[in-house]
Amino acid sequence: MIDLYYYKTPNGHKASIALEEMGLDYRVKVINIMKDEQFQPEFLAISPNNKIPAIVDHDGPDGKPISVFESGAILQYLGRKTGQFYPQQERARVEVEQWLMWQVGGFGPMLGQNHHFSRYAPEKLPYAIERYMKETQRLYSVLDKHLENKDYVAGDYSIADMAIVSWALSHEWHHIDLKDYPNVQRYVAAISGRPAVQKALAIQI
Repeated sequence: MIDLYYYKTPNGHKASIALEEMGLDYRVKVINIMKDEQFQPEFLAISPNNKIPAIVDHDGPDGKPISVFESGAILQYLGRKTGQFYPQQERARVEVEQWLMWQVGGFGPMLGQNHHFSRYAPEKLPYAIERYMKETQRLYSVLDKHLENKDYVAGDYSIADMAIVSWALSHEWHHIDLKDYPNVQRYVAAISGRPAVQKALAIQI
């Protein structure tokens, strides 16, 4: 059994999608970030960076519980644990990992800054809004170009796709019309139609 410390955000979706796709037994433990529950000592002992998601696998690699924080690390751990969606052959694994790192290092953080400055910042700063909007558009263009004649970013469906689509599903939040990125639009539609993804996105909190 795996405990998933979760809230309904793009990063939270990454972990829930992986758990569903891999057919793992898990139970959801909601961390309400709107009520600052991520700062509770019990959660900080699992996720010292006070961010969701995090997991506790009660059947860890040595038979003992193991906790994992950071969504990218969670995806890699679960992929290694199950042998699914994370290839063992080095060349194929590098393909997956570079697109996973592209998401966790850019596509997530930059889109997150877009959200913040365009929607939540108490003061509207035109420079910041324009900066992160342009970077959002650039990243979507990178993804759209890469997906020409490809169904998935690294060959077969993988943990990298789970990470990327979790953020692309929120395209309206960062003022992106997927009609401007037809390959991404096709990609998001195909992955979001997978039964495991639909089940993961439907988790009630």
